[in-house]
Amino acid sequence: MKKSILAIALIAITAVSCKSEKNKVTANEEVKDIKKVENVLNSYKANIAESTVTWKGNKPTGSHNGVVNITKGVFDIENEVLKSGEFTIDMTSISCSDLEVADGKEKLEKHLKDADFFDVEKFPTAKFEIASSETKDGKLQVTGNLTLRGTTKSITIPATVTQNEDVVTFKSEVFNIDRTDFGVTYKSKKIDAALKDKFINDLMEISFDIKAKK
Repeated sequence: MKKSILAIALIAITAVSCKSEKNKVTANEEVKDIKKVENVLNSYKANIAESTVTWKGNKPTGSHNGVVNITKGVFDIENEVLKSGEFTIDMTSISCSDLEVADGKEKLEKHLKDADFFDVEKFPTAKFEIASSETKDGKLQVTGNLTLRGTTKSITIPATVTQNEDVVTFKSEVFNIDRTDFGVTYKSKKIDAALKDKFINDLMEISFDIKAKK
């Protein structure tokens, strides 16, 4: 019986790992030449109340997911082409959606904000700055600088940009970053092999859903 349970657990971990690897994006050196939004008044300004960043973290015994708010954002779009833009993420707002207060919600959120993870006292914001976008195999690929925990890396993510009159939605597919690339090393098996099955997966799921209006 114990062997069956262990086998099921290993299959589940392998399935999650394969899915995460499939959606993994590579963190490269930051793009130095970022085109800034030139005319803010004629651009699309993010609707903070309707925009979210989602996250999900995995470990052998389960997973947790939640959201993070943005504080501001702006985009330039010409002829339905995403030319430039950026949005700032409020890391102090990180929250867990799958736990109730009595089940450890506040404890986990506090830990995520501590120096072990995102150290929000020292790094209260994160940022994504768009450098370029192009369509490959019928899918929009957006390249930009992601700054997290004070470290900036360039990533390319699949996304969609939709326009409805004067409203624009920038929505990424779910993608995975290696948190250790950004200095988040708590319980990383890559850093401490002695953790055995007590580790937290290095790959962290993220998605952007930003609504903006002129």
